[in-house]
Amino acid sequence: MPGMTDQAARYDRIAIGYARWWAPVLAPTAGRLLVEVDAIGRTAGRILDIGTGTGTLAVAAAERWPGATVDGIDASAEMTEAAAGEADRRLDGQARMRVRFATGLADRLPFPDGTFDLAVSSFVLQLVPSRFAALREAYRVLRPGGRLAYVTWLHDNRVFKPDLAFDAALDEVGLGAREWDGRSGDVPSVEAAVRQLRRAGYREAWATGARLEHAFDPESYLAFLSEFDEEDLFTNLDLDQRERLEHRMRERFRRLSRNDFVLRLPVVFAAGRRPYTRARTSM
Repeated sequence: MPGMTDQAARYDRIAIGYARWWAPVLAPTAGRLLVEVDAIGRTAGRILDIGTGTGTLAVAAAERWPGATVDGIDASAEMTEAAAGEADRRLDGQARMRVRFATGLADRLPFPDGTFDLAVSSFVLQLVPSRFAALREAYRVLRPGGRLAYVTWLHDNRVFKPDLAFDAALDEVGLGAREWDGRSGDVPSVEAAVRQLRRAGYREAWATGARLEHAFDPESYLAFLSEFDEEDLFTNLDLDQRERLEHRMRERFRRLSRNDFVLRLPVVFAAGRRPYTRARTSM
């Protein structure tokens, strides 16, 4: 799977920047997912975090539900190493023993059928080559009656003004603005999320829309771009190019208001239950 191999390699490179700049943006919304399934988590013996990243959900689940063992899976070995470090930092000895991390793909999970009571995933199912395949694989490793719950991006065409300022700065220093190709993996609509779960065999499927908000400022957004989102670009600039680009970025960022730096993106929460009897599925 070249696409997932490429994704894993990229996240290996940017794991530190992700932990510092992107994980905190996602964490409050990811944490809300656990609130949505709290009644299930309280009785779950084994929980799977699909695409654990730096361990946000896995560690929070272990803190929230002391009776559960949590497995976090990610395609990136550097991410799982960062997740293990986060678990070491936040969990005491006994709780730490209930959390394990390993590398693995969302559509090829390294677990036997019917292993988990609950599977959760935050901001991962937009990245997989086939969301249907990932949903079916989660279905496979869930016990009959087990639940899958996830949160990911909902399709949206709004533009973040600091991104426009960054592209203008790229043009001004002769590097050329980025070409936007959209995020094709975003869920098209709340209704589509429910239909996808039903096609994958889940019952009692539901979904709801919400909005992620995070306030950057000019310096933190510059760091976000240079250390995570556009890390490849900044790494390949020579010192003079980088200094000129950052100077132009700061000039343009100063023209924006504080409100312009508040990131507001639509998300979808979705969940479904694996039935107790075998269900037919359709592509």
